[in-house]
Amino acid sequence: MKAVILAAGEGKRCRPLTHTRSKVMLPVANKPILEHVINALVKNDIREIILVVGYKKERIMDYFEDGINFGVKIEYVEQKAQIGTAHAILQAREMIDHAEEKFVVVNGDNIIGPDAIHDLISGAEGDATLLACKKDNVSGYGVIVARGKSVREIIEKPKTLVSHLINTGIYLFKLEIFDMIAKTPISTIGEYAITDTLQAMIDNGMNVTMAATNAEWLDAAYSWDLLEANTIVLGDVETDLTKGKVEEGVHIKGNVSIGKNTTIRAGSYIVGPVIIGDNCDLGPNVVILPSTSIGNNVSIASFSHIKNSILMNDVRISTHSNVSSSVIGSNVSTGPNFITDEGNNVLIQIEGELRSAEKLGTIVGDDTEIGGNVLVREGNMISTNCRISSGKTISEDIPTDSIVI
Repeated sequence: MKAVILAAGEGKRCRPLTHTRSKVMLPVANKPILEHVINALVKNDIREIILVVGYKKERIMDYFEDGINFGVKIEYVEQKAQIGTAHAILQAREMIDHAEEKFVVVNGDNIIGPDAIHDLISGAEGDATLLACKKDNVSGYGVIVARGKSVREIIEKPKTLVSHLINTGIYLFKLEIFDMIAKTPISTIGEYAITDTLQAMIDNGMNVTMAATNAEWLDAAYSWDLLEANTIVLGDVETDLTKGKVEEGVHIKGNVSIGKNTTIRAGSYIVGPVIIGDNCDLGPNVVILPSTSIGNNVSIASFSHIKNSILMNDVRISTHSNVSSSVIGSNVSTGPNFITDEGNNVLIQIEGELRSAEKLGTIVGDDTEIGGNVLVREGNMISTNCRISSGKTISEDIPTDSIVI
């Protein structure tokens, strides 16, 4: 069986991190989200993959290449205009062998556990099957109205509660889906949505079913959702201190993994789950607390404190800094005493709408330089390629290419 992975979109709601990479390449536990998706497919013995790419496709293709290093065979097809999920799936039509009876479709920007894929395949029936899971808060999702396993209606982002079953966007299709997609009219927002195709199939008396799962699945819709995804994935990290150097006087509790040529200097205190990449230099006397991922080539100077955060590759954190519940993009450097406030239920305006982050410090885009003694108030974001002078308090979002003096 083949899998079609949808990886063409930008992920605008994850800006500023997606100014420089597509959402599928955002790191969770030091691996792109897309790599976690591929690993879940491999564990279900699905090794032939069609990647539908578009935005920043070169970064995806350079990382995964032909897939051999990930135990799969990858073919690429480009969706030149991002005009909906149905349109994206249709791009793979010529790459699905007609001998194949069915194929899996997954989103490349969701955290998917291997058990979720298994539940879909084992529960598949009828002309098309979608994977459903239960959520208390269904706002922002497509909601499923079903009778037993038979899907009666798919309602996108309903205003009132009609069901706790949501559509995960993971499907098992027969080849006939391509003909049905070709007949699907464009929606009022100018997209060809696969849920419109499925609803048309239901309305025409075809058998669309659902397979329910309690397995791991998370849609990291906003940049701060990466922190929750990171916490979930780090739950599987195993202790490995053999590749790097841990000096005497370092205290480590819980599961902590460090990469090649990484040094943890004396007096440092680390509580897992924590993952630290290759060629890093931490300490002396730094504190790293749970649910933290630190990428490759990162330095964290003495007396700094990192908690529940993602630091991407090539980050430099200077002395006496405190980073909490934050995502720091690649090639970011800070001066001493860089502090991120942490707030609960922080309200953030995204695309003209207020959204709530359960817990958030800041989001910092790639290639940004931050001076010493800088305080970032909770929920305020610093975009890509910014320069922040020393002694500043950031109490509003800073747009791309800004200089704050």
